[in-house]
Amino acid sequence: MIRIERQGAVLEILIDRAERRNALTDAMYRDIERALREADADPACAAVILHGAGGHFTAGNDLAEFQMPQDSRDVGSIAFLHTLASVDVPVIAAVRGQAVGVGVTLLLHCDFVYAAPDAVFRLPFVSLGLCPEGASSLLLPRLAGERRAARWLLGAEPFGAEDALAGQVLSAVADDPLAAARACAQSLAAQPGPAVRASKRLLREPGRAEVHRVLDTEAAVFFERLKSPEAQAAFQKFFARKH
Repeated sequence: MIRIERQGAVLEILIDRAERRNALTDAMYRDIERALREADADPACAAVILHGAGGHFTAGNDLAEFQMPQDSRDVGSIAFLHTLASVDVPVIAAVRGQAVGVGVTLLLHCDFVYAAPDAVFRLPFVSLGLCPEGASSLLLPRLAGERRAARWLLGAEPFGAEDALAGQVLSAVADDPLAAARACAQSLAAQPGPAVRASKRLLREPGRAEVHRVLDTEAAVFFERLKSPEAQAAFQKFFARKH
């Protein structure tokens, strides 16, 4: 479930599926995407905060949905990522616990990211027989450098908050990341809104076309990889552990 709450000029989006470590379904992606579009269309909205319930950010995509027939042109996750990469309203993420898969790649599109010292990040695409998504094959080497990107994307190694900060995935490590995110949002709300949005547009616009292109290129390969024997074997192993 996605819970939306407006506090003055700030919209908070809570991923609330704690029993599954906030694993995201197609419907949840579409709810977040809709909230982002509405916030972007509202000039009175100064910032959007994205966070998770139950001590975790998100375990990424619900793997059960990868077992269903899918077309990369009509999937909630892809629409969400394109929208996240398009909005001019500032987006702030607050991360506790685990951030897995798209729970990491979406952070690359946020303007500010705060994480708890014990947060753990993981990009397990290769381990699942898949490939990078969320334009991470483009953005992660730019932010974190080729060596870290290879370690995280090819080696699928988990990494902690300090490593994520050194790799510019985070803005800061904070004992209370949600409080830090809310303070950041209030600081943005104190600035002239049109100037904030115009400035974000100028920062992002030169690379947006390339980001959208890579999102689609990755998605096409990703959905082909879903059909691969190694991906299906990885999913079967995962579900066998669950039962």
